[in-house]
Amino acid sequence: MRLVALTALFVAVFGKQTFEGHQVLRIVAKDEAQQAVIRELQELEELQLDFWRDVTDVSTPVDMRVPFSSLQAVKVYLESRDIQYSIMIHDLQVMLDEEKEEMDAAARDAEPRNTDSFDFSKYHSLSEIYRFQDMLVSENPNLVSKLVIGQSYEGRPLNVLKFSTGGSGRPAVWIDTGIHAREWVTQASGTWFAKKIASDYGRDAALTAILNKMDIFLEIVTNPDGFYYTHTNDRMWRKTRKPNPGSRCVGVDPNRNWDAGFGGPGASGKPCSETYRGPKAHSESEVKSIVDFVKSHGNIKAFVSIHSYSQMLLYPYGYTRTPVKDQAELHSLAQRAVADLASLYGTRYRYGSIINTIYQASGGTIDWTYNQGIKYSYTFELRDTGRYGFMLPANQILPTAKETWLALMAIMNHTSNNTN
Repeated sequence: MRLVALTALFVAVFGKQTFEGHQVLRIVAKDEAQQAVIRELQELEELQLDFWRDVTDVSTPVDMRVPFSSLQAVKVYLESRDIQYSIMIHDLQVMLDEEKEEMDAAARDAEPRNTDSFDFSKYHSLSEIYRFQDMLVSENPNLVSKLVIGQSYEGRPLNVLKFSTGGSGRPAVWIDTGIHAREWVTQASGTWFAKKIASDYGRDAALTAILNKMDIFLEIVTNPDGFYYTHTNDRMWRKTRKPNPGSRCVGVDPNRNWDAGFGGPGASGKPCSETYRGPKAHSESEVKSIVDFVKSHGNIKAFVSIHSYSQMLLYPYGYTRTPVKDQAELHSLAQRAVADLASLYGTRYRYGSIINTIYQASGGTIDWTYNQGIKYSYTFELRDTGRYGFMLPANQILPTAKETWLALMAIMNHTSNNTN
């Protein structure tokens, strides 16, 4: 705990967190006993381990970022228990430096004057994404508007793009990206989705039919404080940035903060944990703003929350093994959506309920939305399966966005065809 506090203090005083010598290990447990041993590692806060991919089933590997100071201890721990591991990333800072060089080079280019000249194949800062949103609205005043549904803890606007062909109280689809700050391919994909919707209306028959019947709401940067912090201080930041009283550790996992099995297994009560649920359900303004919007709207028919990584399409529940009453339909639609996704580049996705496909997780977004009566509630985990993890190279942004769009269209089409 003291080490965690000292690291936090160092970053606060000296600026950007560095990751020299940090490695990402892929651990393969051969049985449940070895899984239990790996779980014990998670409880050792002094090691400062960051689980990129958590313990699930025996067939699924665990990915874990290990600081240089803990590497020897962790490797000895695993080897002494005959647990196999491989090194996925040998030095995380090398990858971070490459990513930053690429972004710096792109920043030297002329600032885009319109959304046609915006470079969707690069990662962008918060201010660049906000500027893109404003340009898209000004270019498409009859289709796109910007709603501010609330403010983040640090006072940043929670912007939602509304795509609508008119009318009030129409059925709607909600899409959000970037609720976990470090999952940069999601915000980048969300930016591309926004341009795709604006460009394809009136040109693509399927999307035009959807928008003639339904509205689409898109929140590209759902956790703006965290996203800003990934650019300025700590690229690996996941949570919100709200201080936790009585703790030096900051932030709440906004995907454990919803009032659906809140506080149950699969979320932590420890503020220093990456899955800290928060002091109470909807304690985070980034979550509460969506809750209030969904309730006040009252006619959202599909809700899609987009994460990375692991290549999965998931539906409720995460907090209980009780199947949802619409399981057969949700499973069939997920199967169709991942087949459409795979048709472009052959990218393989797993699909199923959260608890049966990955792990038990309480307080999750789509469990809450489903319980609000939004039948078509899904979570994506985008590329990849761990070679790069959260450090997905920018040259994979467009392929990721384009293939994911096909799955989104399958979900939106089905929702539209099954909505009065």
